[in-house]
Amino acid sequence: MSGAPPRKRHPPAVYRRRRIVLIVALVAVIALVWLLIAQPWRGAAAETSSMPAPTSSPAPAVTTPAPTTTPESTMDAAASATPTPPASPEPESTATPAAKPCVARDIAVEPVSDQDTYAEGQNPQLSITLTNNGAADCTLNVGTSAQAFTIASGSDVWWRSTDCQSEPSDMVVLLAAGQSVSSATPLVWDRTRSSVGSCEDEGRQSAPGGGASYHLSVEIGGIPSTQSKQILLY
Repeated sequence: MSGAPPRKRHPPAVYRRRRIVLIVALVAVIALVWLLIAQPWRGAAAETSSMPAPTSSPAPAVTTPAPTTTPESTMDAAASATPTPPASPEPESTATPAAKPCVARDIAVEPVSDQDTYAEGQNPQLSITLTNNGAADCTLNVGTSAQAFTIASGSDVWWRSTDCQSEPSDMVVLLAAGQSVSSATPLVWDRTRSSVGSCEDEGRQSAPGGGASYHLSVEIGGIPSTQSKQILLY
């Protein structure tokens, strides 16, 4: 009796490969199902979104040192030798115009001495006070190049600060409306007669004392004092 030929068995290696393929497929299906259920990426996203935004450290403040000046070329610190520039205006505001030079009618200049009477051997210390009586701020040169002190007895001029002045300098300051300032360092009169040709002369003529009257007049920035200051020498 003729029948179907017997089925040929595959080698064992073929069965092993098939089992491996089935196992890998099964593991892939299980992993896919777990990912769909657990959704582990949600935790990572939440953790990322909850992190604080990075902050930047503030830049260190920069301090600009105040300008220094020499005593002989300055007025009192109440006047600003270097006017502070106005802050940048807001978009809808207008810029403040720069201050104009002072005019003589707005500035009061006054001669000042540390005493009214000086005993023998005491040297007068002389200063200037000026006041801005105008309604607006203004600028004025108050450096030694713009200062002049004069001592006179009647019509006889005894001493001028400009006769033997050395290294005069300019210094423009801003005077606020209503502001008064004075010399930072007094100028000393040695009680002798001055002249341009006697600056190095140690034998200059001494001013008489015994109650003699002298008058101090000053000028600054081209503006003279309207009155003199009387001093008495003994």
